[in-house]
Amino acid sequence: MPVLTTPRLRLEPLTDVHFDGLYRLNQDPVVMRYITGRPDTLVDTRSMIDRVKLRWAELGYSWWAFMRRDDDDLIGTGCIQHLNRDPAGPLETGWRLRQDAWGQGYASEAARHMVGWAFRTLQPELICAVCQPPNVASAAVMERLGMHYSGMGRWYDMDCKRYDITAAQWAESPAKARYQAEA
Repeated sequence: MPVLTTPRLRLEPLTDVHFDGLYRLNQDPVVMRYITGRPDTLVDTRSMIDRVKLRWAELGYSWWAFMRRDDDDLIGTGCIQHLNRDPAGPLETGWRLRQDAWGQGYASEAARHMVGWAFRTLQPELICAVCQPPNVASAAVMERLGMHYSGMGRWYDMDCKRYDITAAQWAESPAKARYQAEA
């Protein structure tokens, strides 16, 4: 399972050792408002880790824990997975961060490395990301990745905006150049 290193983060495949940090993150109602609309329970967090471990074993990709390199603190999580958890769907990237890590560029930094890894390793035609319309911070990260708005749809039982980036667009993206410089 790949561990990705960015200038400030280590992205580790999510496992049981991340349970406490993940639960702390997922029980924050403000963090979860655009993801599930409610804080996770202990059972929800355990179920997520179990699902993620299976996907890593079966697919070779899933959710990473974002560990700050200077203090080994879990400040967020992010993924490469199939949109709407449908294996027939395109690959999707996504992320969530603790509130005290917002506005510091961590989401963009981690997303560049997840998307760069996915295009290099999995070689999809495109990668997408979705967010609810009021989630302007996530939409801004998507745009910084070089993604383009492709329309509204219903995913994860929510009305969401979708952003896409093709392999050709990624190849020309300033985000890819920055990813390569950081890797």
